[in-house]
Amino acid sequence: MTYQETIDQIKNADQTIYYQCLTNWDNVAKPLHSLGDFEYLTAKIGAAQGTTDICIDRKRVLVFCSDNGVVEEGISQSDHTVTTAVAKALAEGTSNVNIFAKQVGADVEVYDTGMVDDLDIERLIVQKRANGTRNLSKEPAMTKEQLTFALEAGINAAQKAKEDGIQIVVIGEMGIGNTTTSAAVASILLNQDPHLMTGRGSGLSDEGLKRKIHVIEQCIEVNKPDPKDPLDVLAKAGGFDIAAMCGVILGCAAVGLPVVLDGVISCTAGCCAKAIASETLDYMIPSHVSNEPAGRAILDFLGMHGPIDAHMALGEGTGGVMLLPLLEMALKLYHGTHSFENIGIDAYTEQK
Repeated sequence: MTYQETIDQIKNADQTIYYQCLTNWDNVAKPLHSLGDFEYLTAKIGAAQGTTDICIDRKRVLVFCSDNGVVEEGISQSDHTVTTAVAKALAEGTSNVNIFAKQVGADVEVYDTGMVDDLDIERLIVQKRANGTRNLSKEPAMTKEQLTFALEAGINAAQKAKEDGIQIVVIGEMGIGNTTTSAAVASILLNQDPHLMTGRGSGLSDEGLKRKIHVIEQCIEVNKPDPKDPLDVLAKAGGFDIAAMCGVILGCAAVGLPVVLDGVISCTAGCCAKAIASETLDYMIPSHVSNEPAGRAILDFLGMHGPIDAHMALGEGTGGVMLLPLLEMALKLYHGTHSFENIGIDAYTEQK
């Protein structure tokens, strides 16, 4: 499915179903709204799926791996070889998110959307037009053709998930330098000072953090991205992983799949998707509040609250996967028999 075909298919989720799911929650024998976020998030999943019979038994994690040319500016402790090593572990099923996913019965698909190194691993899906982006502090990170390809890689991953019978998707990433690209994109889209949006990533010194902020400021000065044009912002300041995750969100909205966001990088992709098509918000499920400085600001921009607030910043989709068993526990209650009617007491009513 092409980018434009996807945009043309996106529509709001069914709000009638959303409110019926909430009514169903009110019939469960408990104080009204006492499961808080989990009532609203499960109702949102139902609306995205188009049914009050909410089910997330079939789960998939989509992890996008890519490298970023800006790493040459010394904005990370590591270089592209770490991306390669972790991508290899992801594809072989031994990395952090693989272990989490196995615990909750989710499968994992791993994509090379622009790594420097070319790996010949059976379970690594290669979808790339370049071996890493260009240095965003000196020129646009990618061409428009490369951006479209990355977006459509994500769109097609979402479409494949739908065709495979998947009921909920989690997005994640791996790529050295992507806390710089996400801070750059978020600073531009949210019109925020990079000083407020940029963190230490995997552990920069004070001097390293200053250099990282300066690099983002250079990106904005040199490339002059248009904050009203999310595609321009992505092409000039983003990464292939962010673009692909944005594509997943657009694709999920087009085919009616809820998509769980992970940390600051996938939430930045959510900001891009929102700026492209605001209806995509109906399909995004927040998981946690990233420990990166931009974490809360981005969720606020999306109008969301991450139910897990545990100072995490691991990536790979791990925070998104951690949400799944909590949703499943809530749905056990939603589908259960512990109703006011069954235990013979009057239901709670809203008090004015």
